[in-house]
Amino acid sequence: MAQAYGLYTHIRGNRVRSAGLLIGLFFLVYLLVYAGALVAAVLTTDAPLDWLARKAWRDFLLAWPFATAGTALWVLIAYKFHQALIDAVTGGREVTRKEEPRLYNLLENLCISRGIPMPRLKVMEDSALNAFATGLNQNQYAITVTTGLLQSLDDAEIEAVLGHELTHIRNGDVRMLVIAVIIAGVIGFFAELVFRTMFNASGSAWPSSWSSRRSREEGRGGGAAAIAIALVLIAIAWFLSIVIRFALSRSRELLADAGSVDLTKNPDAMLTALRKIEGRGELEDAPSAVMEMCVDNPRSGFVDLFATHPPIDKRIDALVRFAGGHDPGPIALPDYAEEEQDGAQPGGAEPGAPDEQRPFLPERPPLSTAGKPFLPAEPPLSPGQAGPWGPRRSGG
Repeated sequence: MAQAYGLYTHIRGNRVRSAGLLIGLFFLVYLLVYAGALVAAVLTTDAPLDWLARKAWRDFLLAWPFATAGTALWVLIAYKFHQALIDAVTGGREVTRKEEPRLYNLLENLCISRGIPMPRLKVMEDSALNAFATGLNQNQYAITVTTGLLQSLDDAEIEAVLGHELTHIRNGDVRMLVIAVIIAGVIGFFAELVFRTMFNASGSAWPSSWSSRRSREEGRGGGAAAIAIALVLIAIAWFLSIVIRFALSRSRELLADAGSVDLTKNPDAMLTALRKIEGRGELEDAPSAVMEMCVDNPRSGFVDLFATHPPIDKRIDALVRFAGGHDPGPIALPDYAEEEQDGAQPGGAEPGAPDEQRPFLPERPPLSTAGKPFLPAEPPLSPGQAGPWGPRRSGG
């Protein structure tokens, strides 16, 4: 009970901090609006810096309701269509119990055991090992897993990954991250708009007035300083929007790992799942915003500052310390593509071996990229014996 109480206490505190971060992120839009007003003042008037700053403030007070309405409209559109956009770029498709009984039953059992509304289940054809959750409310929540994950993890490990994503949904992480990505998109749009306005006007005569002799003699010519201030404000808003997005992602992964153990009561499954996913989760065609939602994001930025997820080793250490279990260490998974090129049968069977000696392999999507790791096949099944993917087919 103490462990659960501590977990939920951290979750509540994290929600409060996240809400504060998102409010701050929203106000960054207003910072950009003021920067744009400052640029507009320079474009229309040659005056001292203090006069330009006051004019920009007056223009900002007139413009902020429109900026708020535009941002709200952006959020509304994203609220309605974000899942369709994510499915379009990842190729995720919704599946039913009939199509994916193994995966569907694992998720359903987890939800029933804790009274959690079951999210929609999606599968994307990709040999990478990863999964992510999306949605802004109970009617939209969905968990997407890759075919590579389904083939490489056993039932307990897949259940642990599903528990990780369910925890993100329960904690409100998914909603917060989606909103943060949306608002960051607004900031990027406003920043680009201001930059385009500045550089489209670079061919006009107004920049020359910044340093004109007459302006200096009359005490005007504050345009250069005003533009410099606007550029600094834009850079600050853009940088903080990125840092906040990464903070929202990084601070939640450890809680989601712990939440998965709390749901499944199986720390070893989560530890092994993380080791198998480690370094194998790259969704090559997915944008960075989608990778930030995944179980693991192997993409890294400038040193560790822009890494959206804690290192796997740090997550493993936290689970071993606070949830128990045994760290299996790095796990090497066989490569089906190399085995097939060498003429060996996946799973260790010799070429030309009779069907009775060959392990039954479930159908796999074609590998899009060589070098993607997979687990060996499931143990052999007798004809007619049911397995995770249905009964064994006679005749190989």
